[in-house]
Amino acid sequence: MAHSLLPAAQIPVSSSTATANTYTNLNGLSALKKDSSSPQAIHAVAQQVDALFLQMMLKSMRDASADAGEADSNEMGMYQDMFDKQVALNLSQHQGLGLGSLLTRQLSAAAALPSGGPQEAQPGAPANSNTGGAARPSASAPAATTLQTASEFVSQLLPTISRAAQALGVNPLGMLAQAALETGWGKRMARTAEGAPSLNMFGIKAGEGWDGARASANTVEFSGGVATQRHTVFRAYASIEDSVGDFANLLKGSPRYRNAVAAGGDAQAYVNSIGQSGYATDPEYGNKLNDILNGSTLRMALNASGVKL
Repeated sequence: MAHSLLPAAQIPVSSSTATANTYTNLNGLSALKKDSSSPQAIHAVAQQVDALFLQMMLKSMRDASADAGEADSNEMGMYQDMFDKQVALNLSQHQGLGLGSLLTRQLSAAAALPSGGPQEAQPGAPANSNTGGAARPSASAPAATTLQTASEFVSQLLPTISRAAQALGVNPLGMLAQAALETGWGKRMARTAEGAPSLNMFGIKAGEGWDGARASANTVEFSGGVATQRHTVFRAYASIEDSVGDFANLLKGSPRYRNAVAAGGDAQAYVNSIGQSGYATDPEYGNKLNDILNGSTLRMALNASGVKL
């Protein structure tokens, strides 16, 4: 399988989201829902928050002025409120209070965080074994590769995942949904010290027993329901085939994932079992897998890629 794709392109958001010129323009909401993690959508959300704070400041100033003098009529108050909202929106589009820039940086960083992958110390994890004939992950640095679209992700991963799933006796769609969640459809991977993507399609961490290449990323981990950000070290692979093979070994070799493997051809049962197994610390991991498995993005990607199961 070739790995020569360019870094992921940004997905444009409706112009009504990014360039609303009046505060009464509500058409951008649907566009934000469609692609809430794109840079344009994040910038639009940050601008709206900045505008909201500006509006609150203007309203407080109006109220203070009203207390000091004669109260305005209801009609005058309505028009002043409309004016303040429009002024706040215009100011937010020209730096405003500076909150917009700060929020854009924070939201952009949060959108790029991996889910954290499987927890450490898993029984039977194939740190130094090569059972079942799966390719042993190479210690060499992986090629510089990311995937651009969901259909491209499906086209490149599903053949390899299907072979591994057939050997395990499970439905490949469950594994595909998990790889999509862990990597953001191939756009979000931990990177090596040289800056190459890890090709770690399932977020497997590099424990003490791992002697292959390594990559690192900031992740969000949950403990007792509390989310914390950590710097995490992951396994890195020379190819996607190596990554999928290592993950298949992990499923087969660990009692923790016995029910997932026993799900057989039922992809829904597979993702439910993985969600309940503690594969990731995120308490919503199972729900997120379900959203991908039953979502329109996967269906459209399968249709666009022409993959037949």
